[in-house]
Amino acid sequence: MSEAIVAKRYGDGLFQLATDKGIEEKLIAELQIVKEVFQKDEKISDFLNHPRVTNEKKLQLIDVSFESFDKMVVNTLKLLVERHRINNVPAIVDEFIHLHNEANGVAVATVYSTRALTDDEKVQLEASFKKRFNKKEISIVNKIDPSLLGGVKIRVGNTIYDGSLHNKLNRIKHNIVSESI
Repeated sequence: MSEAIVAKRYGDGLFQLATDKGIEEKLIAELQIVKEVFQKDEKISDFLNHPRVTNEKKLQLIDVSFESFDKMVVNTLKLLVERHRINNVPAIVDEFIHLHNEANGVAVATVYSTRALTDDEKVQLEASFKKRFNKKEISIVNKIDPSLLGGVKIRVGNTIYDGSLHNKLNRIKHNIVSESI
C-alpha cells in the first residue's frame, strides 16, 4: 500500500476520533512534536524498524518517550509499530493537519521571497487570498529564496502564483521571441 493511502487512512481515523472528543488542537501540537522527533532523530526510527528488536521493547520505548502525550497519540504510534508502518508518521501528521485545516476553512500559503515579509505585507496577502480561496483564514509561511531576484512566488495547495522577477523576465523574453518569428 502506498504511503499516501496509509497516511490518508490513519490520518482520517485519528482525525475522526479527535473530532469526536474535541481535542484536535491538542493533538496537532503533540503530533507536530512527534513528527519533528521522527524526522530529526534517525536513531529512534532505526530502533523501531530493527528486525532484532522485539515488539515489546519497541512499544516500551513509545510508552517512555511519549508518556506525557495524549493516549490517542501513543496508541496510534503503537499501532504503527505493530503494523510496521512507523516510517509513515510524518505523512500521517501532515494528513491530520490537512483534514483539520479543511474542516476549519484554513489554507496554508507558502510565500517565497528574497527577504522576510513585513507584518503589513502578510496582512495584505492574507486578505487577498482569503477572498480568492473563500477561506476563513490563511496561514502564511514565509521562506527566503534569493534565486527569485525580486517579487514573490506563492504556493497554496497545488496552485502556484509566480510574481517573481525571474518569471516576469522569462515571459518578456518569450514574448519578444514569439513576436520576432
